[in-house]
Amino acid sequence: MSIWRVPNYDVLEKCTEDILSLIKPVEGDRNKRIYAIQELADTIYSAGALRGASVKPFGSFVSQLYAKSGDLDVSVELFNALNLPISKRKKQDTLREVRRALQKRGIARHMEFIPNARVPVLQYVSNQYGISCDISISNYPGRIKSKIFYWINTLDDRFGDMVLLVKEWAKAQNINDPKNGTLNSYSLCLLVLFHFQTCEPAILPPLKEIYEGNIMEDISGRAYYNEKHLDEVCSINIERFRRQNMGQRNQSSLSHLLASFFHKFFRIDALSDKVISTYTGRLERIQDNPRWMDKSYSLFVEDPFEKPDNAARAVGSFEFQDIVNAFSNASNKFVSDAHALTDRNGLLSLLCTPDVGSKLGGRASASRYTNTLVSPHDRFL
Repeated sequence: MSIWRVPNYDVLEKCTEDILSLIKPVEGDRNKRIYAIQELADTIYSAGALRGASVKPFGSFVSQLYAKSGDLDVSVELFNALNLPISKRKKQDTLREVRRALQKRGIARHMEFIPNARVPVLQYVSNQYGISCDISISNYPGRIKSKIFYWINTLDDRFGDMVLLVKEWAKAQNINDPKNGTLNSYSLCLLVLFHFQTCEPAILPPLKEIYEGNIMEDISGRAYYNEKHLDEVCSINIERFRRQNMGQRNQSSLSHLLASFFHKFFRIDALSDKVISTYTGRLERIQDNPRWMDKSYSLFVEDPFEKPDNAARAVGSFEFQDIVNAFSNASNKFVSDAHALTDRNGLLSLLCTPDVGSKLGGRASASRYTNTLVSPHDRFL
């Protein structure tokens, strides 16, 4: 029987600290986003057809899970005195008005209107602040998800850092691009959350212990949701989790959590009959829920707030192999290759984009991987 030796994560820990020092936002990054939001609000106010609308940020900026290079999600909230649902056609027409207003003021470049997306969106880059903005209309589900993730992020600082590190790794490996069949950032965030829920001891609770509802069902037939009530529910449940787990804190370092994250999903291709559920905090069998069986997916990461939707539905069967290979090779470096853990340049090449790696003195380059064998130690899947 082989003897398991605890890996030395000192170099990896230093690499993660260095990467975070470059990708975590500072006050100036936050201010740029606030100014970009105000710039859009001024544009909306100047357009007669949009009179009465307001501007509300959401996404990673609100949940405080954004990187310096991250996009800014903004919802244009239409005046709706009768609190009636807003049709997709109305949202498309409103985005056209926003586009015209932005063009008239000349404050945006690289503008792209995507009217037939599940959620119609207008994308552009602010000329003055260089912030990429994604505009949608009355996006209450997006705003609610952001607030819940904000509350989750308050439970443990390591969660936000892990989300940033995993997003950076995924970009370096070319698997964070839903337009081209790989993972969106929301799915990556859910994978990190699932990892934190399934550690021993658990760092974060199943989401049903924080928010039991289903967003789409809760706001069905209405155009407004009581966010103050949402904050109260989340705050109470977060405090309950803290009290119940007092004295049971998981002490794992960020480097250890990163290594175990990759190992947990190193056989992500073995989950074809499973659903990764952050709502229950465990793997579920697809056959146990008829609503999960409506469509076939390469990877099923349930959207915990819009059940039974698959947050990873954009993943294509061909591109899925790139995702499998990226997880497998990352796990192999951290678990099976002791030399890899002392090779700073190799770690930077694996974990960060060339732009970030070059600033850290490494020779980082995004790469495609081939499948390799992984140690069976502490296997999750």
